[in-house]
Amino acid sequence: MAVEVTRSAREQTRARYPAETGYVERDGVSLYYEVYGSGEPTVLLLPTWSIVHSRHWKMQIAYLARHCRVVVFDGRGNGGSDRPETGYDERDFAADALAVMDRTGTERAVLVSLSLGAQRALILAAEHPERVESAVFICPAVPIGEPPSGRKLYPWAVELSTDEGWAKYNRWYWLRDYRGFLEFFFAEMFSEPHSTKAIEDCVGWGLETTPEVLIETQIAEGLDEERTRELAARVQAPVLVIQGGDDRITGAGRGVALAEETGGRLVLLAGSGHGPHVRDPVVVNTLLREFVVPPRPPATWVRGRSRGKRALFVSSPIGLGHAQRDAAIADELRNLHPGLRIDWLAQHPVTAALEARGERVHPASALLATEAAHIESESAEHDLHCFQAIRRMDEILLANFMVFDDLVREEQYDLWIGDEAWELDYYLHENPERKRAAFAWLTDFVGWLPMEDGGAHESFLTADYNAEMIEHVERFPRVRDRAVFVGSAADIIPDRFGPGLPRIRDWTERHFSFAGYVTGFDPREVGDRGVLGYRDDERVCLVTVGGSGIGGHLLRRVIAAFPEAKERMPELRMVVVAGPRIDPASLPSHDGLEVRAYVPELYRHLAVCDLAVVQGGLTTAMELTASRRPFLYFPLRHHFEQNFHVRHRLERYRAGRCMDFEADGPHEIAVAIAEEIGRDVDYRPVETDGAAKAAELIAELI
Repeated sequence: MAVEVTRSAREQTRARYPAETGYVERDGVSLYYEVYGSGEPTVLLLPTWSIVHSRHWKMQIAYLARHCRVVVFDGRGNGGSDRPETGYDERDFAADALAVMDRTGTERAVLVSLSLGAQRALILAAEHPERVESAVFICPAVPIGEPPSGRKLYPWAVELSTDEGWAKYNRWYWLRDYRGFLEFFFAEMFSEPHSTKAIEDCVGWGLETTPEVLIETQIAEGLDEERTRELAARVQAPVLVIQGGDDRITGAGRGVALAEETGGRLVLLAGSGHGPHVRDPVVVNTLLREFVVPPRPPATWVRGRSRGKRALFVSSPIGLGHAQRDAAIADELRNLHPGLRIDWLAQHPVTAALEARGERVHPASALLATEAAHIESESAEHDLHCFQAIRRMDEILLANFMVFDDLVREEQYDLWIGDEAWELDYYLHENPERKRAAFAWLTDFVGWLPMEDGGAHESFLTADYNAEMIEHVERFPRVRDRAVFVGSAADIIPDRFGPGLPRIRDWTERHFSFAGYVTGFDPREVGDRGVLGYRDDERVCLVTVGGSGIGGHLLRRVIAAFPEAKERMPELRMVVVAGPRIDPASLPSHDGLEVRAYVPELYRHLAVCDLAVVQGGLTTAMELTASRRPFLYFPLRHHFEQNFHVRHRLERYRAGRCMDFEADGPHEIAVAIAEEIGRDVDYRPVETDGAAKAAELIAELI
């Protein structure tokens, strides 16, 4: 009986979903497989040790599937495949691979293996050469070459008197403390600093099998040195070996020896551990593509004055606020550089806003994996653990960086601009050699912060992420040619990045220029309310939750407050804006209540309303602050940016009334509406020239 394929909620949003899934049975064992993409050749991503399943290839699948067909399957013992009591010999795994190839109609494939998968790949390449186009071995676990230095060997089958270090690689310890072994092993596998996410993923996948299964894999027959050399000598297909220079599991010598025995090409990645496909995915993906698919001709560079200046603007899709401020900055850049062509790499709903104003959205935008859908999938009832959601978006961010990297390899730009394009900033710092143009980075907050109920572990994680960012910037200052903070220094919270790390404000002042806030409009020029359909004898309350689908619960809560609010204030007119990702028909209705879908230039409506009810997002709240409108705002639970960064800034501007979704029900909201609507405000003025200042800072790079 096949094991049902289940994935935890945190893994439900992928960078790419399979075009085909299924099972193939061989000798009574059911094997789960997935097929992605189309075209030639087919890449077969082989299973490694049954300690993990095929999700460990998540950083490769989406990228490779844009260039060719990809087949992947869970090895027996984990994932969606069966966990037989026996049958874990290397020949069984090789036969499983052939069965999957037959079921998926794959006559020939490029084999890609990791670690122990090298042994089954050798069997296939040597004994079934007609089925193998070429073979890639990543950190191969083969019994040739020098073993890893510094790894003390202990008897595996004998119960030991110690469980320190590699003594955990022991049958009895596995049975006694399986999680402890997983945590140790994967910390050794991902020996690079700041590998918390990779370790966490693999421990979770390891818990999907049992120590008994791993024991059977250890007892099963593998390749010995003589057999390995004999098989390697018979391999006729082209071979690429990618080896981590700091591999603590098998040691770099194994990969070096296999390359020599097969006559293959060796790429030694200095500083990489045993999982470079996870910790150095840009390099590995590029090596795989170049090995698997012939490279395209390089882009043509036109010299001299005949080539106009070009900029590529990468705008974050998480919220629509980036689109408005980025478009305003783009307009100012064109004023400073007439003839500048700006292409946009963006996603829905940002693309809708850009296209509505006539901007050129690059066709490659259609290749991006959706970030907004992932964020929505992570949300609960007015609850979004923003830090963890972005952390769990790693494969999406990597896939989108690879889209960007392919694009800028094929088309030449003078300037790249990233507005909170986290994937762009992160992977350029991880791979500074890939920087081919001036790079400007924009953000309106700096520093990941832990939520109180996250405890010591979340405090450790956020500090580790901050430390990595600090190391990136200070080690490779040339990556960001200009870092622009959208706001002023006083808008930055005074907290530290973490224990032993700098204060956020002090560090940001040293590494950023400040543009002031960018609203994207001048509040003095938004027009009057009559033009927008609002009468002077009514009190207009506008309810909006931005461009995502997260705010449905808040909209329903405020709608439930409408009858009481209307009773308290008969002249009340409430307009609920569902936005582009919430179906207006899904919301409750009341007499006198208006529910609208997406409203273009919503800022004009916000600027003339008598009160707004919003989430705690910075863009909408600052638009209301600039327009000097009273508003209620409800920060999402566990959203560190809204609860700390945005709230700090709003308090500095003396703007808005912060509400608590857990404590404030329809009655409390109705009372607050009656108290706040039409109230005179005393906000600190918001800059009106932020877009021009940001553009001036960026224009120097063109």
